[in-house]
Amino acid sequence: MVYHQRYQQRKKGEVGTEEDEECQAFITECANSGYFKRTRPKLLSFLLISLLSCSFILAPHLFYSDATFSLYSLEVENEGLAADKVANAPLGSSISNGTISCDRSSFRSDICIMKGDVRTQSPSSSIFVYRSRDKSSFTNYLWGLVEEHENREELQQEKIKPYTRKWETSTMDTVTELDLIAKKESPGMKHQCDVQHDVPAVFFSTGGYTGNVYHEFNDGILPLYITSQHLSKKVVFVILDFRKWWLMKYGDIISHLSDYPVIDFSADMRTHCFPEAIVGMRIHNELTVDSSLMDGDKSILDFRNLLDRAYRPRVRSLIREQEANQKLSVSVSPTSKSSLRIKRKVHEHSLKRPKLVIISRNGSRAITNENLLAKMAEKIGFRVEVLRPESSTELAKIYWALNSSDVMIGVHGAAMAHFLFMRPGSVFIQVIPLGTAWAAEAYYGEPARKLGLEYIGYQILATESSLYGKYGKDDPVVTNPRSVTKKGWEYTKKIYLEDQTVRLHLRRFRKQLVGAYNYTIDRI
Repeated sequence: MVYHQRYQQRKKGEVGTEEDEECQAFITECANSGYFKRTRPKLLSFLLISLLSCSFILAPHLFYSDATFSLYSLEVENEGLAADKVANAPLGSSISNGTISCDRSSFRSDICIMKGDVRTQSPSSSIFVYRSRDKSSFTNYLWGLVEEHENREELQQEKIKPYTRKWETSTMDTVTELDLIAKKESPGMKHQCDVQHDVPAVFFSTGGYTGNVYHEFNDGILPLYITSQHLSKKVVFVILDFRKWWLMKYGDIISHLSDYPVIDFSADMRTHCFPEAIVGMRIHNELTVDSSLMDGDKSILDFRNLLDRAYRPRVRSLIREQEANQKLSVSVSPTSKSSLRIKRKVHEHSLKRPKLVIISRNGSRAITNENLLAKMAEKIGFRVEVLRPESSTELAKIYWALNSSDVMIGVHGAAMAHFLFMRPGSVFIQVIPLGTAWAAEAYYGEPARKLGLEYIGYQILATESSLYGKYGKDDPVVTNPRSVTKKGWEYTKKIYLEDQTVRLHLRRFRKQLVGAYNYTIDRI
C-alpha cells in the first residue's frame, strides 16, 4: 500500500520531455566520468591527447594503401552483435579497471560497479578503487599523463544508499550512505589488505522495512538473487545496517547464494580487498524475476527452486522429528492393536485428502469466523491446517506447511508473500478487504500468477467488512473506498488496514472452496 500511494504520485510526474531525459542522461554520464570535477585546461588537454591517440591509431592506415582494416566497416558489421552483447552482458563486464560506473535510471534503486583494486574503509563508510598507470595500455598511459599534469589524487566520487526503495525519503533515511571513491595510485604507494578476496563483493543494506516479510523478500532477498545469481555463489555479501536475527532467519537462503561468510560492514574494521564490487541491488517488480533481464533467462521459478534446495534438508529433519514423536506417543499409549490399526487407517486416509492452509491473522484484517471456515472446508473434503506465522517462526516450518499444501487462504497483508513457498499449480485464495483491491492485485495476485499458481481474488462485500457496521451503509468509506484512498496513505492505513476485520459470508465463499477442491482433485 505504501508503494501504491507513492508510486501513483511518482507516476504523475514521470511524463516529461525528451529534452529532460537527455539532460538527465548527459548529467549521469558526465558525473560518472568525472566531468564536473575537471577544469577547462583539462578538457583542452584531453582533446589534444585524443587527437594524438587517433594519430597513432590511424597512422598505419594513412601510410599503407594495402591495409585491409576498416574502422567504419567493422563498426557496421558488428553493430547488431554489440547491441545484443550490451543488453545481455553481466554487470560490470564493460567497465575499465580503476573506475566506477553507476546506473541511476531506475526510480526503485541505484547500483554502482567498481572494478580493479577495490578496498573497504568502514570507519568512514567508504569504498575505494585505485587506478594504476599501466604503460602497456596507451590510453591509460595518456590518461595518467593528464592526471599527473593536474596533480589530482581523487578521480571520481559517487554516493549511494544500497537499498531498493530510493523514492521513499523517510525509508532511505534509515539506510547507511556509502562514499565510492576512485583514486590514482601514486608511485611507491603501498596498501595494506587485512583480508584479500579473490571473488567480487555485493554491498547491500538490511535496513529500511526489515521486519516485514513482504519487504524482506521483495526489497531484499529477491533483489539479492537477481543481482548475484550470475556469479554462481562465488561472491561475498557485505551487509550494511546488519541485524543478526536477519541472518539467522534467512541464512538457509543466503548459503545457497554465496559460498562465503557474510561481512558486517560497520562492525568489521579490517580492510577487505576485492577485484570487483557491486554496490546496491537490482529489482524488477513486485515479488518476481523478469527472465528477459536475467543472465541465462532465470525466472521466478528458478528462485522458487532455490528456496526448495535451501529448505529441503531442514524440512526432512522436521519430518523425522514428527515421525519420532508419533512413534513415541503410540508406544506410551495404552491402546489395543485394533484401535491402533484404526487410527493408522484414518491417518492414511487423511493424508490422501487435499491440504488447505489458512494463514491466520489476529487483530486487523482477521477473519472473525475463521473456525466456521475451517469446519466448512473439512466438510467439503479438505485436510485443514491453520497457520499463525509470527516474526520468530522458523521459515522452514512455514515452507514445509505451504510446500505440502494444495490450497492457501489468507487476507491481504504482508504474510501473503508466503505464496512463494507454494508449489506451482497450487491454489492461492486471497481475501480482499475494502480499500485494498489495487494493492492486493499488484503485490500478490499478479506475482502469484507469474509463479504458476491458480490465483483467486475474493473481494468481500461491504456487509462482510466490520466497516459496514462502524460507518454505515451509505458512508463513502464503505460505498466508495477509492475516494478515501486518494486522500493519501495515512487514511488508507488507518481505516482499511488497521481498523477493519472480515466476517465471511460462508455460503458465498463456499463456491470458491468447492471450485478449488474440484480443481485440486482433477489435478491430483
